[in-house]
Parts: sequence; C-alpha cells; structure tokens
Amino acid sequence: MILPIDTVRAAFPALALCDDGVPRHYFDAPAGSQVAGRVISAMTDVMIGVCANDGGLFRTSVATSAIFDAALATAASFFNCGDDEVIFGLNTTSLFFQMAPLIAHDWRAGDNILVTRMDHDANVSPWLQAAAARGVEVRFLAWDRETFALKLETLPDLIDARTRAVAVGHASNMLGTINDVAAVCAAARAVGATSIVDAVQSAPHLALDVAAIGCDLMSASAYKFFGPHAAIMCVSKALQVRIPPLKVRPSVDAMPTRLSPGTPSFEAMAGTAAAIDHLAWLGEVAGTVTADQPLRTRLEAGFAAAQAHELELARQFLAGLGSIKGVTLHGIANPNRLHERVATFTFEIAGHSADAIAADLAARNMFVWNGYYYAWEPAGVLGLKERGAVRVGFTHYNSAAEVEALIAALSAIAAA
Repeated sequence: MILPIDTVRAAFPALALCDDGVPRHYFDAPAGSQVAGRVISAMTDVMIGVCANDGGLFRTSVATSAIFDAALATAASFFNCGDDEVIFGLNTTSLFFQMAPLIAHDWRAGDNILVTRMDHDANVSPWLQAAAARGVEVRFLAWDRETFALKLETLPDLIDARTRAVAVGHASNMLGTINDVAAVCAAARAVGATSIVDAVQSAPHLALDVAAIGCDLMSASAYKFFGPHAAIMCVSKALQVRIPPLKVRPSVDAMPTRLSPGTPSFEAMAGTAAAIDHLAWLGEVAGTVTADQPLRTRLEAGFAAAQAHELELARQFLAGLGSIKGVTLHGIANPNRLHERVATFTFEIAGHSADAIAADLAARNMFVWNGYYYAWEPAGVLGLKERGAVRVGFTHYNSAAEVEALIAALSAIAAA
C-alpha cells in the first residue's frame, strides 16, 4: 500500500508551479489544501456547459439537477450516511452558525451544553451564542497538557440529564490530536443530548463514518480536503425531526431543501464531489482497489493509503524536529502514538518569533502558518494568543524530499 508520490503530485496542477525558478512547498494545508485537477475540470464543465438553476425541463437545468443529486450521493458516501441526510454550505463555520439556533430552539433555563477547550472556534462560538440567547449554562471539556488528549474521564461530571448538546472536534487544528469522538457522542446519546462533530481537520486524513461515530451532526469543509470553498454536513434523521425547517415557504419541506435556504453553488457541489472522487482514486493508484468497486470501498482504501504515507512523513518530520535545539512542540511527539494524531504540527523555536520563522520560510517559498489559527481555546490554554506559534501540515501530496527541505530550513533558522 505505497502511494506513487509522483503520480499523486501530478494530480495537482499547483504543485508544478515555481516562482523565479524556486518550487513552491505547500505546508499550509491545515488552513486550506491545494486543489486536485479533476476538481478544477468539474467546476469548469459546470460553469460552461451546465450553467442553469435546477428544477427546469430544459437541457441545462435537467443536467444541473443530475449534478445536484450526484453530489449529494457522493457526499453521503463520504460520511457513510443517507443521501437525505446531507446538505451543502459555504463552510463549516457558516453551517454551524446556521444550525445552532435551530438546534437550540427548545433549550430552557437550567439546561446546559458542553464544548471543549481543544476545538477550533467554529465549533465553540456558534454554541456559545445559542446558549446565551437561550439562557443555558456552558460547560467545557478540558484536555491534558501532557498527553494532549481530552479528559474523557471527566465526562460523567460534565454531562447530565439537563445536557442538551455536546460539541467536539474530530481532530485538533492546533494540536493534531485525533479525539475519541465516538465515546463523547455515546455519552451525549445516553442523556438524549445532540452530538455535534467538527470533522474539518480529520476529513483530509481519515475516512469519516457517522454510523460508527454515532453523531447527530457532522461537518467538513471541502477546501480542506482538496476541493473548492464549500462545506458538507450530515444531519441525522433523528435530529431532522427535532428541529424546525430553515427555508422559504414555497420550497418543499424535504431534505436537503428543508435545511438549505437559497440556491446552492452547483459548481462547488460538483467540485466537492470531484474532490471525494480524487480521494477514492488514491486507493486505485495504491493498488488496493479497482475503479469498478463501490465508492465507499474505494474511499476507505484511499484514506488507508494516504494515512500510511502521512504517517511516514510525520515520523520523518518529528525525528528531524527533535534534532533542532530550542524547539517546543505543542502536540503528541511519541512515535508510538502517531496513530493518535494527524500530520498537523504546531511548534515554537526559542529566540525566534512565529512571525519571523514564517517570514523566513516564505522567503524560501515554503508556505506555513503563524498565529493561533482560530483555535482560541487551545491557544488560551497554551498561552499562545499573543505570540502565536508556527504550524505546518502534511497531506498525501507532500513528499519526503519536501519534509527534508523543511527540516533543513528550520535548522538554519534555529542556528541563526
């Protein structure tokens, strides 16, 4: 199960770009990945050949309706849910803000909700605002500074019969930790609370499975998993019957229209479906599945191949980072625990600000992020809200040679 890295990289047009003869090194994927070529083609085809609204009887409208239905089915395979449990949106933040007041419509004083100190603020602020509007208590699930894992043992003290919603991130966009979201959702389900999972950081790296996780709501942004600026959300049938619709009166009261106000971006839907097809294709080029097998089967194989590749990049990066003096890594470093994290790394180098490191790397055409990346809660725990830290991320399109070049650059910066 070895990804042919040259073949994989050739699937991304942006990876061939150079500036003044210097190739670009994209280590910024946690904030937004590069786009697979098939995504660009799919969106272009829609905007040129099928530019119409859906629901009409003429050729382009009929074709648009087919694209709409196909995108829903593809996204359903991605989540492992039903076609009638999927909606599309601008991004995960917007979708959570859209859903929060619907989910909170029957919260009462004396109720409580649970969020975490590890999440991106997209999975905190919408629920805080909904709680404030309904006058309910907000509780926080903490994480361990030594293990970088959520303190799941505290769940019995935080969740009770008045808990109405529990929101948790599948993977941290700052620490890289993969959380046991199934355990959190089970605790929520035991008291009848709505369980909400932010899968934005896990979606590029792990096969998502709402059936196995048992959540009511899950969202992922396509621009993090090699697609366009759009998002997909799974809304379980159980949750659908508990919340009011969000639609104009003439629209049918059925999914996805019931929770999708306004006309969607059909080109973004096509692009998102193409990004999912790209992930399934990884299993084919790794030689573990064939193109005629079901999409879900190919997706699971593609993610397995991507994970194996990213695991080796993570191992290489951590070994190199460990050789650089003055480095503080905010996340799991134990090579025996790499299966507990995605390849997203946040770190500091003593004597060098995050801004200066990012600027130095940018001058070498190496793209990384500096700051706290909207991870307001974990940044507060780590004391990084003011000074920030450097973040790099690897996906299946990064190569061992790129990691080696990054380590060399960081070593030079640390020694300066």
